[in-house]
Amino acid sequence: MATAVIMPRQGQSVESCLIGKWYKSKGDIVSAGDLLFTYETDKATFEEESKVDGIMLEIFFEEGDDVECLVNVCVIGAEGENVEDFRPMCQGDGSLDTKVCQGDGSLDTRQGDGSSVLQSDDNDDIVRISPRARKLAEKTLADLRYAVPSGANGRIIERDVQAVLSQGHRKKQGDGSHALSCDDYEIVSLSNVRKHIAKVMHASLTNSAQLTSHSSFDASDVFVFRKKLKAMEDYPEYSNITITDIIIYAASRVLPKHRSINAHFLGDKMALFNNVHIGVAVDTPRGLLVPTIFNTNSMSLPELSAHAKVLFEKCKHGSIEPDLLKGASFTISNLGGLGVEMFTPILNPPQTGILGVCNTIERTKNGIPYPALGLSITYDHRAMDGADSARFLRDLVQYLENFTSNLLLNGKDGSFVCMI
Repeated sequence: MATAVIMPRQGQSVESCLIGKWYKSKGDIVSAGDLLFTYETDKATFEEESKVDGIMLEIFFEEGDDVECLVNVCVIGAEGENVEDFRPMCQGDGSLDTKVCQGDGSLDTRQGDGSSVLQSDDNDDIVRISPRARKLAEKTLADLRYAVPSGANGRIIERDVQAVLSQGHRKKQGDGSHALSCDDYEIVSLSNVRKHIAKVMHASLTNSAQLTSHSSFDASDVFVFRKKLKAMEDYPEYSNITITDIIIYAASRVLPKHRSINAHFLGDKMALFNNVHIGVAVDTPRGLLVPTIFNTNSMSLPELSAHAKVLFEKCKHGSIEPDLLKGASFTISNLGGLGVEMFTPILNPPQTGILGVCNTIERTKNGIPYPALGLSITYDHRAMDGADSARFLRDLVQYLENFTSNLLLNGKDGSFVCMI
């Protein structure tokens, strides 16, 4: 019996996924456990394996297509079995979706796989075109009369339009001007991650009152401490601790004293967190991801460092669990390694604060040079005043400038406990 493979739903907030790479083609023999395709959410990449044996009877979508969750992606079964009942958006009578009139009066029939049926200029031929190819053709004025379909079922796909452009086949604009040469630019589609970042960042700036304050601290104590740890090669849990780990640790100790910046702004109320859950911005090949280190304030420095490294690696390999990319009460973004001396980090709503870590520059005090490491705090002025964020930044600077002594916390009985 033929079996449909649907686009999985990774989390309740995920509405669609982008197909990454197909590992099977139409007509291939498939065994249970075989890798069929990869797909991307706006945060991670996943693999879909076959749960049945059979033949790949039909593939409804191509690499790069954005597919709604729970929609049939392909069909596996025995040779000769009918697949039309599995085709996406298929109606009870086997017909596909309805016709839609375009703004220019032409008729565009949307197919179940998201493609369009276009009437050619001479009204003799019907051609099918994928959504991505259609958008590219509309943007670049590609003349589709010269397109040679290479997609499934004779569908024009993006590379076919690019081939038309490379041959110089373009329509003239209505005002008589000419389109730019295809050599002047390249059209690229946004990844799901980039779409998500664009949406969240635009909403952040639109829906909040953000201000940024800048400061720096004498990093001499931190650098000496880090140098000593790095020399402990026989103890990787210590030697691999980074400056970023140290700043995360320090922030987790200072934030509980400044609850308005370790919070979520919820319109007419605020959620003030009892623990510190720090999100850390990670640069990955797919875009910016922000995994959360939960209960950071309860971790020792080596525990925090080890946990952070696991999360960062998952982000870079696209295997991070969606639940680990939310729930942060505060965020830290480090651009210092890229030479940035000062920047304005953007809030990750509904959080009320984000700390930017900058580059180190040499300054002098009383004629003595010292390494000054820059810090930038962006805060939501709806949730607090400038003085509130300034007090947090001041306390963080003091903590970092005396980092090694602050690792020794005064216990309730007056004793000192080493937190490393």
